[in-house]
Amino acid sequence: MIRKKSFLDAVAENRFIHTILSIVLGFLVGAVFLAVMGLSVGEAYGRLISSVTSLKGFSYVIVYSIPYVVAGLSVAFSFKTGVFNIGAEGQFVVGAMAAAVVGILAGGLPKLVLIPLCFLTAMIAGAIWGVIVGFLKTRWGINEVLSMIMFNWIAFYLSNFIAGIPAIHSDGTAEATKNISENASTLFSKEFINSLGLAPTFNWGFLVAIAATILVWFIIEKTTLGYELKAVGSNKFAAEYGGINVNRSILTALAISGALAGLAGALQLMGMGSRISVFSSQEGFGFAGIVVALMGCSNPFGVLLAGVFYGALVFGGSKLNLVGAPTQLINVIVGTVVFFIAISTIFRYLKYLKKAPKQPVAAKKEKEADKA
Repeated sequence: MIRKKSFLDAVAENRFIHTILSIVLGFLVGAVFLAVMGLSVGEAYGRLISSVTSLKGFSYVIVYSIPYVVAGLSVAFSFKTGVFNIGAEGQFVVGAMAAAVVGILAGGLPKLVLIPLCFLTAMIAGAIWGVIVGFLKTRWGINEVLSMIMFNWIAFYLSNFIAGIPAIHSDGTAEATKNISENASTLFSKEFINSLGLAPTFNWGFLVAIAATILVWFIIEKTTLGYELKAVGSNKFAAEYGGINVNRSILTALAISGALAGLAGALQLMGMGSRISVFSSQEGFGFAGIVVALMGCSNPFGVLLAGVFYGALVFGGSKLNLVGAPTQLINVIVGTVVFFIAISTIFRYLKYLKKAPKQPVAAKKEKEADKA
């Protein structure tokens, strides 16, 4: 006899519900911090919501979410295939710089040629950065997490070095690269933006993010390659026994994951930044991709929604100082959400909260008589 699942059983086993509960708990912890500081929870969260629900506010959310969605896809893809890509930050940086170099040095090319060329160069740079780490792992067994952390810093200083090259460095006093050519920009026209009252940096990079989401889902769910990569992620020993080349699969996964992170860097540069500053610290887009991938349960469409949600938090959080609330509150909320997602196994114990079934009256009296 198949036992019908209760509501608590469904909640305990559904990862999407775990994520929703984690987000709710994150906002509750944020509310506690606001209350301790003597600030109005309703006013702060009201400002957060109102800042992202207007047309202009939501257009800012879309712009902010683009790099988070694609970086999240990068990390989610590697998660699906059993590789923890903590190196998305470095891949993002080299991808952005590769796109900047092409956008500056080849700025005279037509828009229809230059934009795809920038995307392609960024993806190749990110893929190479990922494959190097994969080669170190498959050839000599070097732990990919440690090497990725090191390569994040190598990318950081390499970007600063390239930004200082005379042909790339700004002609002014700014510690940054030159601006990329307008032919490399993904911005909509000023007339279109002004006519609708959108954010000044509104661009069509979000369409690329949606296309990347669909492509990643298709690769993972509908192709032989995706099946092999998931098999390696589930159990590499069983996959190898089944005839799958595990080392090749790891290199392929890191190449695709790195290419997506590099594309995220290009989209951020070409749609919002226009130039790359000399870094004083890591920007964190790749690390934010880990958060987005966790929120999206490593599902490509879940990552798309999580990236938009994260973009809304980042943009809305920047407006909290208007009501006297610290903008760092968003970091508290996000940190709490990630914490509860990381320990989401605790939600599985909800199914044990069910009340014990009541005993029939006759059985209860018989049990009492036995005791007497």
